[in-house]
Amino acid sequence: MENIESIERFTAEMDLRGFAKADQTIRATKYSLLVISEAAMKLGDRAADLCPAIPWREIRGLGNRLRHDYQSIDVVRIWLLIERDLPPLKAACRDALHRLQEDDRA
Repeated sequence: MENIESIERFTAEMDLRGFAKADQTIRATKYSLLVISEAAMKLGDRAADLCPAIPWREIRGLGNRLRHDYQSIDVVRIWLLIERDLPPLKAACRDALHRLQEDDRA
């Protein structure tokens, strides 16, 4: 969640045009996305158990692209990911954490 919230802070008040011009924000966002991908890899199959609606394979694949094919990642695609894909990921993670906390209390 921390990295999703970091991306939200980095890009607050921005639109695509502003984001495309903000090299430091782009780099920070890419790094946060890489960390999210690494966390998904470490969770393995547990990620799908906790949040089955999330495309974990694609999240892991994004990490590979960020590490090895970073020059070809388009800023527009990153922006669309921020707008379209991060909110459901954040909601699913929040829900999974809530369920895990309830299980710990039981």
